[in-house]
Amino acid sequence: MDPRDKRHLRKLKRDVKRAGNKRRRQHLKRELADNPEEAPFSASDVGRYRSAGMNAMDRDATRRRESERDQ
Repeated sequence: MDPRDKRHLRKLKRDVKRAGNKRRRQHLKRELADNPEEAPFSASDVGRYRSAGMNAMDRDATRRRESERDQ
């Protein structure tokens, strides 16, 4: 994989994670203001700002484990 592509993918993932974290914090603040009794039990959903689908996108020889290299 080209190093520029890898850098771009990592930057994209950082941006998505940052947006999701910001959204989660705003949701928790809103819950605390609206319903303080139930705020600790509130579950936040990051929705489209989920970065799990981007995991291991830059899988190349430098990021493989020893067991994967032997196969």
